Amino acid sequence: MAAPARRLCHIAFHVPAGLPLARDLQRLFGFQPLAVREADGWRQLALRSGDAVFLVNEGAGPAEPLYGLDPHHAVPSATNLCFDVADADAAARALAALGCSVPVPPVSMRDEQGAATYAVISSPAGNLSLTLLDRTGFCGPFLPGFRPVPSAPGPGWVSHVDHLTLACTPSSSPKLMRWFHDCLGFHHLPLSPGEDPELGLEVAAESGPGGLRLTALQAPTCSAVPTLVLAESLLGVTSRQDQVEQFLARNGGPGLQHVGLYTPNIMEATEGVVRAGGQLLTPPEAYYQQPGKEKQILDAGLEPSLLARQGVLLDGDRGKFLLQVFTKSLFAEDTFFLELIQRQGATGFGQGNIRALWQSVQEQAARVQEA
Repeated sequence: MAAPARRLCHIAFHVPAGLPLARDLQRLFGFQPLAVREADGWRQLALRSGDAVFLVNEGAGPAEPLYGLDPHHAVPSATNLCFDVADADAAARALAALGCSVPVPPVSMRDEQGAATYAVISSPAGNLSLTLLDRTGFCGPFLPGFRPVPSAPGPGWVSHVDHLTLACTPSSSPKLMRWFHDCLGFHHLPLSPGEDPELGLEVAAESGPGGLRLTALQAPTCSAVPTLVLAESLLGVTSRQDQVEQFLARNGGPGLQHVGLYTPNIMEATEGVVRAGGQLLTPPEAYYQQPGKEKQILDAGLEPSLLARQGVLLDGDRGKFLLQVFTKSLFAEDTFFLELIQRQGATGFGQGNIRALWQSVQEQAARVQEA
């Protein structure tokens, strides 16, 4: 492990000027402005809910945006993960020695609130870059070079980032897993008993060929880094692209497909998002009619009709449950989306929920294609 990640600092997006992503994160999902920088053709706005921080890089300039890299990408997307490391200089040297590309060598930034050092490395996951950041000498609300933005407390729907899911090309997960292990210290996290790290968890489609392969990776136990999930399509003979294949086509390759945001109260958060105008995926009707599903929901202390009305998925047993709901894409290109997740003792992702998500995204994609 060349540069063990200690915590996730923020997730950065790159969008054209005028795209309302920052506004939508505030209005629909309860994020609040944290800090802003406007210089060199860029408007960089950091938004926060709990410990989850998004950095929206809007526009384009002759130089790179601070703490990141201009991906010159054809579509708006989430293009950078920023990780806290003990020593950004040493981390960049170690990763360069492993053969990693370092398009932004270590840079030191300072303002009246202190100093930070960062470097940016390329990843093998398409347009996703990684920023290695050491801000132990900084005491401001975000990072040097940014101006704090006063804001009222948000609704508190989101407390932190639970997981990050990368859409990958078929059969690439083992290579990506080894890269994240060797470079950042991630290790395999089984999603099912006796799972082979090279194969991950295979979730077959309800009908027909194809399906999904998931491989989960966990950072060192002493860190505060979300689980990283690698998602790829299982090869099958079908005329219609599944959602991973569609993401790869519309995003122009692999990348960050969605972010799982932890919520302490998914019913309250979902109601708030819908009331604000947020759009959620509708699970298949048959999901709530599965044998034993009503009892499972009641055992979790919840009302089946309420979950169905708000599109919340529930999986688990033995007093440990997982609740999830998924948004429609935040971009017109139908790529990146968000997930709200609440855990009642459960640590995995629930195969039943994975199949339901698979089917609901497929149905949504079919509606988009027919429109």
